[in-house]
Amino acid sequence: MKGWTGKLIRANLTTLKAKIEKYPKDLALEFVGGRGFAIKTLWDEVPAGTDPLSPENKFIAALGPLAGLNMPNVGKTLVAGKSPLTGGYGDGNLGTNFSVHLRRSGYDFLIVEGKAKTPQYLLIEDQDISFRDADHLWGKGTFEAEAKLVKDHGRGVGTLLIGQGGEKLVKYAVVRSLLGRAGGRPGMGTIMGSKHLKAIVAKGTGMPELHDPDTFEKLSKEGYKDIKDKPATPSWKEQGTMQVWDWVQNVGYVLPTYNFQEGVYEHADKLSCEVMQELRVKTLGCPRCTIRCGHCIEDTDGQIVELDYENVALLGSNTGMRDLREVGTLNRLADDYGVDTISLGASIAFAMEASEKGLIDEKIEWGDFQKARQLTEDICHRRGKLGQLLADGTRIAAEKIGKGSMDFAMQIKGLEISGYDCHAAPGMALSFGVSQIGAHHKEAWIITWEIEHGREGYLEGKVDEVIRLQRLRGGMFENLVSCRFPWIEVGFELDWYPRYFAAATGLKWSLEDLYRVSDRCYSLIRSYWVREAGGDWSPQMDMPPARWFNEPLTKGPLAGSTLDRDGFDKLLSWYYEKRGWDDRGIPTKATLKSLGLEWAIPDLEKVVKLN
Repeated sequence: MKGWTGKLIRANLTTLKAKIEKYPKDLALEFVGGRGFAIKTLWDEVPAGTDPLSPENKFIAALGPLAGLNMPNVGKTLVAGKSPLTGGYGDGNLGTNFSVHLRRSGYDFLIVEGKAKTPQYLLIEDQDISFRDADHLWGKGTFEAEAKLVKDHGRGVGTLLIGQGGEKLVKYAVVRSLLGRAGGRPGMGTIMGSKHLKAIVAKGTGMPELHDPDTFEKLSKEGYKDIKDKPATPSWKEQGTMQVWDWVQNVGYVLPTYNFQEGVYEHADKLSCEVMQELRVKTLGCPRCTIRCGHCIEDTDGQIVELDYENVALLGSNTGMRDLREVGTLNRLADDYGVDTISLGASIAFAMEASEKGLIDEKIEWGDFQKARQLTEDICHRRGKLGQLLADGTRIAAEKIGKGSMDFAMQIKGLEISGYDCHAAPGMALSFGVSQIGAHHKEAWIITWEIEHGREGYLEGKVDEVIRLQRLRGGMFENLVSCRFPWIEVGFELDWYPRYFAAATGLKWSLEDLYRVSDRCYSLIRSYWVREAGGDWSPQMDMPPARWFNEPLTKGPLAGSTLDRDGFDKLLSWYYEKRGWDDRGIPTKATLKSLGLEWAIPDLEKVVKLN
């Protein structure tokens, strides 16, 4: 095969042995890479009902045929496994030199299984693959541990690693790299911790074999130039994701505030993009990046921290903070301990509201930075009653607290909602509801489109737009394993990607061909959720939290707004129909057969009757 190497690494921590395997060509043709490789592996190799923290779960690091090559914005690696936080499919991608070095070493993906008796890290140097003792790294934060690995193995080496959050099995621990990069919100770092795997290091010297390297190099140069010349590129480089701050506060009115009780924040100006620009000390980017979006400030401890919109929204306005440097400190602690900033911010806000309502013994008020900082430490080390409780996420915390707290546990399928309030954004609420990993925006960020086309309507066109975006953002980009920002933020045209794909692989696929693979992955991932939930699966799994339906906004131009339950049910029904799923949200036999997934039917029919 060209473009793909056709090889994977299988590393077993129980035996401390690793081997190189060839995978069938059909896997690449049917699933392309990244998310596709991950879900097919989990379906085939992780039996239904497997405990996500058991040795039988897999940790997968997967690339696609474009990942790590010399072209714009492909320094990405997808990490995946059965989620400790949600119990369903979990993944995420992060910018890292690991993608470059794994391809140079000659592999398309990595499967880690088993559990070591003592902490280990995996070292990949071309054909030499070995486990190394990690006792000297265990217990250290990601900044210190990564610096040690780079010192030992060389500058520019590819790393994936965890902090104390992953070691302590905080259920939303992430995988970290390059000091400021993170991925795997549903607990992919937790899986590494459960296996006593501190890190993976890759250092390769070869190059992937491409179908037409001359054309690929020509396209690469043209692509880099095209992005550089886009009118929107300079402002994106200057502001990064924080440029959305003023829009969500003053145009969209969707800024998460006080645990998603409101969509506008009275102190938003203290956390704004302008403040970030005033405080900025450096800018970072991923490998192969053309639009570096990692803007850094000094926090209250004088330490450098990389900010983006989601982190500032969930750790800032959502918890009532009023100082961007304080938000930066919480962000840096989360990064160093290796936990998801979104779920951390949502968990702190949940605790603040539970305290306000007298549902917990601990007292923590909105905007109390010192207590939020202490709670962050407690969560990441699983210390104290509240720290232990919140380390499992807001859904489990609400189940244990009871007393109506589930109504303000702002999560879907167990994953905390990212930075957009949906009291008056039904299309975005649908996007969160049907995201493949739980409530995350990356697959269908429809919010700006929705407001431009009429936010109040429960219209079929919104469903079409969610599916269109999923095919791209959650499908094509996740399978090729490429950053979506050049397309979204600066207008890099989509037709570049089939051209790169053809030069790399020799396959002259259209965008529609890539979308079909996306649809195949979406139906298989949904089937995986149903298989794992068994008899407990229902459309309620796709439903946003009760707050958005029952508690109207009280501030801003949209005061009085709530989601309409009948209207949302209509959107969800249209979505199921257009996906070829039945009224329970389960793929039909006809859909599975049409997508080449008929082999999944017997396993599914062990837990549900298919239509």
